[in-house]
Amino acid sequence: AELGMQQAFYKVAMRPGKPLMAGKIGASAMIGLPGNPVSAMVCGAVFVLPMLRRMLGLQDVQAPLRNAPLGRGIGPNGPRAHYMRAQLRDGALYPDDRQDSSLLSVLAQADALMVRPH
Repeated sequence: AELGMQQAFYKVAMRPGKPLMAGKIGASAMIGLPGNPVSAMVCGAVFVLPMLRRMLGLQDVQAPLRNAPLGRGIGPNGPRAHYMRAQLRDGALYPDDRQDSSLLSVLAQADALMVRPH
C-alpha cells in the first residue's frame, strides 16, 4: 500500500495457499504467493499460470479438469477447498496421507492435483 499497490484480494478459501494476495501497481499485476514451497507451487498453478496465459492472449487459460474416482477413502474436509497432491493410478486418484504444505517430497511424487471442494 505504501508503494501505491491497489489490493484486489488477500487470502483465499483454499489450502494450501490461504495467504495469497493480488493487486496492481499502476498497470502492473502483482501476486504475493504464500511462503511454504508447496503452497507457492499450488497457487502458482491455480492462479499465476492462468493469468500469464491470459496475458499472452491464449484462449485456454485454465488447466483441464478431469473427474476420477477415489482409490481409497479419506476423512471429512474442512471449511476450505483442499488442493491435495495425489497420484493417478489405473484411473483412480490416490491422495497422499501427508498433505503438509512444506513437504516437497509429496509434491515431487504427485502427478495430479486433486481438488476437494469445501
